[in-house]
Amino acid sequence: MSLNQQFGDPNTGMVPAADDMIGSGQEGGLMDQVRGWISRVRGGDMGVLPAVGGFVVLSALFAVLSPFFLTERNFANLLVQAATLVMLGMGLVFVILLGEIDLSAGVTSGVTMCSFVVLVNVQHLNWILALAIAFAIGLAIGTLIGFFVAKVGIPSFVVTLGLFLGLQGVELIVIGAGGLYLVQVPEILAIQNSTMPTWAGWALLGVVALVSIGTSMWDRARRTRAGVPNRTALLVLAKLVVILVAGGIVVFLLNENRGQSGTVLNGVTVGGHEVTGVPIVVPFVLGILWLGTFVLDRTRYGRYIYAIGGNAEAARRAGVKIVFVRWTAFIICSTLAVVSGIFQVSYVGSVDAAMGRDVVLSGVAAAVVGGVSLFGGRGRLLHAAVGALVIAVITNGLGLLHLAAGINYAVTGTVLILAATVDAVSRKRNGGGGART
Repeated sequence: MSLNQQFGDPNTGMVPAADDMIGSGQEGGLMDQVRGWISRVRGGDMGVLPAVGGFVVLSALFAVLSPFFLTERNFANLLVQAATLVMLGMGLVFVILLGEIDLSAGVTSGVTMCSFVVLVNVQHLNWILALAIAFAIGLAIGTLIGFFVAKVGIPSFVVTLGLFLGLQGVELIVIGAGGLYLVQVPEILAIQNSTMPTWAGWALLGVVALVSIGTSMWDRARRTRAGVPNRTALLVLAKLVVILVAGGIVVFLLNENRGQSGTVLNGVTVGGHEVTGVPIVVPFVLGILWLGTFVLDRTRYGRYIYAIGGNAEAARRAGVKIVFVRWTAFIICSTLAVVSGIFQVSYVGSVDAAMGRDVVLSGVAAAVVGGVSLFGGRGRLLHAAVGALVIAVITNGLGLLHLAAGINYAVTGTVLILAATVDAVSRKRNGGGGART
């Protein structure tokens, strides 16, 4: 692969999308693309396939074991429960792709939300200004990590482990030992606890479909200008059909009433309430997923991240500004950790001094289970989202079965080990290469 193909043509500015690289087997006719995909799977690059398989198997298993798993109410709960982990997992992807790690991402979300709730509840600051300060704190933490890792050269494991411990102390200082504050901002609580109007769910599906078409057409136009092969239009159409069918099913289910049924007294229903519509958190997650995917798949910056994760020395010799890319990746991770924290406090409705201590390991697990390589250079944001859904299914399903929390940890740990094993085996079958070329 030439440097232009890997990092982008300096004359045209063309940067191939991560799933549209020349030589990937996805250019040409539909059968060429299918054969290319099969070849990559046989070579060990299974991507998100194991996670999707695990999601289907686990969903089928819990559907058999619990009559409540496939209900509309539980389906909506599953999406809401997974939102926090999806966001944190996507943030971690940016650093994991570099072959780095951020063990402090969870407590970063915790310390920023502790600061936010104290500023609002104690200092009576406007919640928008308090939220801006929380994001500034998250950005500062990411900048600090990036400085020590990218500039000073300290291993990210050591730096983020130190902050993992240190920021817990900051949480205790900010909120107090044993302290707990309720979140009293309706706009924040609405993110995880309110729903969109039923018509807005269908409008959201239409926007997703239009964005997908627009992005695909833009990709094709750029590839045509750059003189590189386009994937067949049939595949673009198939992708659109999948989005419309799958999205239509999701919106239909979420628009069904999943509220409490009332009691009929003298012909009048008393005590019931109706809950319909897509949770408000869904468009937030989809928007950030699209934006992050666009950055990683369709910009030179994203291509540099993959290049550094695959072979940092080769990237350096090709002129990639490794320090800048690594530094900013940690800033992006910490910023998305703040968003994850917002989702978390919106869901539970409170903040305490222990927030974020455990969730980071689940975030790493979500990325790895989804197919993001811990060795760097391989994976996508969508993989982390699917991995987070797998972990959410485990937690949700075991909860419906009323099993002990210890079993949840044991099952999740087993799934993580299996995913890491698949990653290691696939690298060996690929000859140890981490970057997608």
